[in-house]
Amino acid sequence: MVKIAPTSVPPVCKIMDYSKYKYEQNKKEKEMKRNQKTIEVKEVWLSMTIDIGDLNTKANITRKFLKDGNKVKATIRMRGRQQAYASRGVEVMKKFAEILADVAKIDKQPVTEGRNISMFLAPLN
Repeated sequence: MVKIAPTSVPPVCKIMDYSKYKYEQNKKEKEMKRNQKTIEVKEVWLSMTIDIGDLNTKANITRKFLKDGNKVKATIRMRGRQQAYASRGVEVMKKFAEILADVAKIDKQPVTEGRNISMFLAPLN
């Protein structure tokens, strides 16, 4: 005897083979896992001294990732004296986000973490 709906009043029970019931439950769980869509996080590396042409090229690559439904992590690694001018890196990140404003929204604002500045972008749809 197996309780099918224990929360209903009165509880619903059914006489069945328990091992068959467990097998069907596992089968349903596997089917649900198979139908889930996984979201990948792609990473794009930028530079603090990147020029507008290179920035547009990186934006086009990022646009493809976003159209596929993936999230994108944009990262800048600061080297040497660049660490003293982290605000310039944040400006580059904001300019990058402006270029991609038609297909992406900022999921996480640019954050300075040690030698890196990172920002997450998510697709609009």
